[in-house]
Formats: sequence, structure tokens, C-alpha cells
Amino acid sequence: MAPRSCILAVLAVLCILMSLYSQGYPVAPTDAHLMLCQPLTRCGDQFYDPLWHCCYDDAVVPLGRTRRCGNCTFRVCFEQCCPWSFLVKLRGQKCSAARTSDDRVCSSVSR
Repeated sequence: MAPRSCILAVLAVLCILMSLYSQGYPVAPTDAHLMLCQPLTRCGDQFYDPLWHCCYDDAVVPLGRTRRCGNCTFRVCFEQCCPWSFLVKLRGQKCSAARTSDDRVCSSVSR
């Protein structure tokens, strides 16, 4: 190969590399709503973002939603009401399980 064609080949390669790298590298999204490759969380037939909502009784509700359990208030996304014993337990614990220090005892509300 002649020296002139080597120089042209090197310049062509440099030109191609510069044009490829001038487009920039892909950047990961910083907004949680743009993470399209993340698994989606479903509640019934709806999708929701678990950073802002949870699924309660097949409905998407905000994380701060509360309900009454006797004379107590519980957070539906994190706790559950055991109405026959008037206990508020952490979500996922069985109401029939022995009481723990995390449980709250509530009394019934007479009407």
C-alpha cells in the first residue's frame, strides 16, 4: 500500500470514529417514570408505580391512604386490620399469628 493511501485510510477511520462518538453515549434515565425496561407491577387490570401507590382490595391507592380498624387508623399499604381481634398487624402477617411488639391493639367502636 502506498503511503498516501495509508494516510487516507487512517483519516477515513478517524472520521468515522469521530462521527460515531460525536453522537454521545446513551444516558440512563434519571426519572423513575422513564424506566421502560423495569418490570411493571399490576393490580387487577391496572399497572402502577410502587414508589407512589400500592394495591389494596384490587384497587390502586396512594401510599398514604388510611382506614379505620376499631378505634385505630392503619396505613393500608403497610398494615392490615384484623377486625375479629381488633389488631393492626404489619401487612403480610397472618391475623391468626401470635401477637408481636409491632401489633397495635384497637378496641371496637360502639355506635
